[in-house]
Amino acid sequence: MLSVRNLSTTVLKPASFQVEAGECVAVQGKSGSGKSVLLRAVADLDPSTGEVRLNGDLREGMPAPLWRRRVTYVAAESGWWEDRVSAHFSQPDRAAALAGALGLPEEVMNWPVARLSTGERQRLALVRALVQGPEVLLLDEPTGPLDAEATERVEGLLRAELARGAGLLIVTHAPEQAARMARRHLHVADGVVTEG
Repeated sequence: MLSVRNLSTTVLKPASFQVEAGECVAVQGKSGSGKSVLLRAVADLDPSTGEVRLNGDLREGMPAPLWRRRVTYVAAESGWWEDRVSAHFSQPDRAAALAGALGLPEEVMNWPVARLSTGERQRLALVRALVQGPEVLLLDEPTGPLDAEATERVEGLLRAELARGAGLLIVTHAPEQAARMARRHLHVADGVVTEG
């Protein structure tokens, strides 16, 4: 279980909530309201105050790379630092299988990153996160640039992660997606997080 108590940043007012194992919580709000800031603060990518725990383990009590493997953030616009797709994956066979489940051709692993569309980059960023086997996924608009078929594939893979026991905190502007995926909803407005 991910437990957040009084998490705040220069933008975000103190926020408290939980994400249970196997639970999806949707985060919604207007553009610029602080949704991405919230995810980045939980992931320990930006300075914050407050207490964040995973299964009782305090975030500050473990090295940042370990925390980010256990609680993995996928940005709305993913970063790519090598020229070839395969260079971003330590387990290329597992990555290729996950990419296939998302409708990408198996040869995608051999493509140059520059060849990828925005939607392909987004799906591969999700694959990059899933290969690590995280306990919690922090997803910022994971299907924003995708068509209906690709969105359905992503949601199917995310449901499999929920069945595995992973927790999901997902930012989405699509109310239909929030209704399909999430049991609970957080709303962010002007840096204030409320549940409901």
